[in-house]
Amino acid sequence: MRRLFLLVCLFSFFKADAQVLPMREQARVMNELLNERLNNLLPSLMEKTGIDMWVLITREYNEDPVIKTMLPAEWLSARRRTILVFYNNPAKKQFEKLAIARYSVGSEIKASWDMQKFPNQWDALVDVINSRNPLKIAVNTSANFAHADGLDHTEYTELLAKLPAAFKSKVVSAENLAVAWMETRTPREMQIYPQLINATHKIIEEGFSEKVITPGITTTDDLVWWFREKIRAMGYDTWFQTSVSIQRNDSQSFDHLSAFSKPANEELIIPGDLLHVDIGITYLRLNTDIQEHAYILRPGETAVPVDLQQAFARANRLQDILTGQFKEGKTGNQILADALSQAKREGIEPSIYTHPIGYNGHAAGPTIGLWDQQNGVPGSGDFPMHLNTAYSIELNAASAIPSWNNKTIRIMLEEDGFFGGQGFRYIGGRQKEIYPVPRRFERLAD
Repeated sequence: MRRLFLLVCLFSFFKADAQVLPMREQARVMNELLNERLNNLLPSLMEKTGIDMWVLITREYNEDPVIKTMLPAEWLSARRRTILVFYNNPAKKQFEKLAIARYSVGSEIKASWDMQKFPNQWDALVDVINSRNPLKIAVNTSANFAHADGLDHTEYTELLAKLPAAFKSKVVSAENLAVAWMETRTPREMQIYPQLINATHKIIEEGFSEKVITPGITTTDDLVWWFREKIRAMGYDTWFQTSVSIQRNDSQSFDHLSAFSKPANEELIIPGDLLHVDIGITYLRLNTDIQEHAYILRPGETAVPVDLQQAFARANRLQDILTGQFKEGKTGNQILADALSQAKREGIEPSIYTHPIGYNGHAAGPTIGLWDQQNGVPGSGDFPMHLNTAYSIELNAASAIPSWNNKTIRIMLEEDGFFGGQGFRYIGGRQKEIYPVPRRFERLAD
């Protein structure tokens, strides 16, 4: 009875606090999402990118990043050598999903290896290729995106060794197709994504509150591990270690670049501190990536100092400038250059390092700056922006704070948004005021 009571309480906690599904239901939803993508999205992407055959080859525990997104929820890894073949012939209204493997891969990709006829797996693959006679055989090789470069050297070499001479010249990179598969968000995924964003915001709101922070006692590491435990307790996972940093009115310069290259030292949180968190959660194979700020009120203070509020408003304005440059077909480097130029004309000291988000936290698609490459990013920065894609709007704006002896601080923000036919929108709103601690505060949405 006690065990049943604990299970009921745990399930009730998940349902009431975050509506996190039990694992069996999560698997059902992930498989439904995958099947919709395979049957409805993939054929159109193959036609759009001019690929009639896509061959994906991977081995257990060395999974191609794309294949990992195509495995059913019950598969935690590929099995032995797994080969998937997708063939699309719109003229014949023929779309096939084949697994040259011992097993079907989920309910949609059927096992298509006759082991009696072809004891060698490569011979079975060659037979499929011969019988379809594709114009192109796309494989996952890419100089620009790790996500699209999952075919390892051994598998590539063995494939070419087995292919008949007539087909070797048809082998091409699947980069555009692989990136399109990874970056495109479906309507149903975008119905689910707001839950993840909302949950991440609520975790931050609670962590950046008097419920968790006691000035003079709580440290930044205490807060980091509170966030980690909270994420786990709610039934979510995370794809990177949460970080918490402090800027304060002292003589020490804040080096924002160190936040990317080394972990912050543990510090005691005291009144007058400006806190920053970088946090992300994973759920149903989707990811969030969010950065926000809080301020620890000094005795007698009832609000965040005005000059800090003004600095925050400048960072919000930088967000608007950046997302205002989003346009279908425009490259990440073009968006970066235009946004930086406009921000500087408006007197903002900007740094922009925005990236796609979805199946990965740092996902496939156009890179819009890196923290150490503000003049553009060769390769991934030259990739164009497409509709129905999601981004972490990650950036910072520097401001001198008069009440802090004109010390320069950085307001470092990151919020997740969606770019579609109606333009750009934040998936779950964005922070528009610094959280005061303690406080009575509600999130402001655009």
